[in-house]
Amino acid sequence: MIQVLKDAMALAAPYFRGDDKARGWLLLIAVVVLNLTLVGMSVLLSYWNREFFNALQARDAEAFWQLLFSWRRTDSGLMPGFVAVAALYILVAVYQLYLRQALQIRWRAWVTERQLAQWLADRAYYRIALTMPGTDNPDQRIAEDIRLFVDNTLALGLGLMRSVVSLMSFIVVLWALSGPLEVWGVSIPGYMVWVALLYAVAGTWLAHLIGRPLVRLNFVQQKVEADFRFALMRLRENVEAVALSAGEADEQASLVRRFRALMANWWDIMVATKRLTFFTAGYTQAAVVFPIVVASPGYFAGRTQLGELTQTSGAFGEVQGALSWIVDNYAGLTEWGATVERLTGFRRAVEAAAAAAETGVHARRTGGPALELQDLSIALPDGQVLLDPTDLTIRPGERVLLSGASGSGKSTLLRAIAGIWPFGSGSAVLPAACRPMFLPQRPYLPLGTLRHALCYPTADEGCAEAELLRVLEAVGLGHLRARLDEEDAWARRLSGGEQQRVAMARALIQKPDWLFLDEATASLDPESEGRLYRLLLEELPGTTVISVAHRESLAQFHERKLRIAGRRLGEA
Repeated sequence: MIQVLKDAMALAAPYFRGDDKARGWLLLIAVVVLNLTLVGMSVLLSYWNREFFNALQARDAEAFWQLLFSWRRTDSGLMPGFVAVAALYILVAVYQLYLRQALQIRWRAWVTERQLAQWLADRAYYRIALTMPGTDNPDQRIAEDIRLFVDNTLALGLGLMRSVVSLMSFIVVLWALSGPLEVWGVSIPGYMVWVALLYAVAGTWLAHLIGRPLVRLNFVQQKVEADFRFALMRLRENVEAVALSAGEADEQASLVRRFRALMANWWDIMVATKRLTFFTAGYTQAAVVFPIVVASPGYFAGRTQLGELTQTSGAFGEVQGALSWIVDNYAGLTEWGATVERLTGFRRAVEAAAAAAETGVHARRTGGPALELQDLSIALPDGQVLLDPTDLTIRPGERVLLSGASGSGKSTLLRAIAGIWPFGSGSAVLPAACRPMFLPQRPYLPLGTLRHALCYPTADEGCAEAELLRVLEAVGLGHLRARLDEEDAWARRLSGGEQQRVAMARALIQKPDWLFLDEATASLDPESEGRLYRLLLEELPGTTVISVAHRESLAQFHERKLRIAGRRLGEA
């Protein structure tokens, strides 16, 4: 538990030291003050409750109505009427909740934006996906776990603070009300306080003993829920491939298997929760009558009035409730601990990826005009070498065709040049001022409009509409001209060949200095592929083009041929 608290502090502290710390601290202080005000009003209401029930016992109508609607002077001081106290309590409770929610959303927004920035910086997301398979479902950790952490940290933290303050406040009241108790000739002062303490300690120990399995089960539940959601999302993104493969039965079996793992763990949680609830429900119900039973001898002996008895019961309940905070919040604490563990693991994975950003292949920029591979070697994550140390120079304006057997490392070489492949050694050096563009075989089409897909990753405003329409026509997508500003799931709406045409259009619009094509036209027929390559050469005459391809027909569009064979890269 100590380690969980340390990890939680490490997750929470940056916000209250960050650029939004002024508003964060202001909101937190306001919420704490209002929370403490509610405790103070609970203490006031305990005294009001005593006077009200004493008035009932004495059949004092004047005191009854004064305590309801105006005020009354009592032995405890000036006692306001219930209407005023209730109105103020409602106002404080509403704004305590409102400001707490404001703090929640600001804190969540800050942490989410910071986590996204760190995850995307230095392509940490790519390295994590390659090297840290145990760091599953980053989407859930950013979207769901951050929300749970912020919400539960505030709820549990404020609840704990309120319990501590309530304990300090009501223990004084309970001590004064309970008086001494003679046991075997020994006088025990404030005996109700000691009874409440023993009751709570016993309850906390038993709750921990019974509910301990929930810690592990809640962690597993978050994982299996995320796995099931990810599988559904993956099916949605690949509906066409599944349909063409008639893979519905296999997909259903896979989804049912994941859901049954989810359900099996949920049953385990249900059983563990049932055991814990049997205890906590009985514990809570017993606490309703327990203090009255303990204090009743004094009432029946005439030493206390009805109001004092009800105040004693209420104060005992507050003290016992404060001391039993762990019992009442055990399930929430286990869920919070699982969330902290998942977020901490994700944060450490991002930090490890950032620390390793300088290892492996180095992609650098220099003042020279050419692309240079300097003692470059590439390997797979398991250590298998794909390319032995290689030196190579590609000059500006060259058009180079890279070929080789499947799995020989052609695509991996382009990833190394792009600076995203961490396995290997040596350097890939690009000119400092060049604007490279990499087009993979499966283009990425972002969410949004077709205009955004064409301009990606630059802003839409940087693309002239006339140019967009002209290029769409040129690459054979003229039928989409009227849909330029239509939002759609374009990655599913367009065929593989159409998606590759969009990527080629993107290159024509953005006019890179260096263009790397990784089988970027493999989904097109040879005639359409040739037409697009001729278009590239006509519209981008000064661009260096490096193509990975298997079709020999593309050789006519390249003046230099390279081939990877036997872990060596050389002229073909």
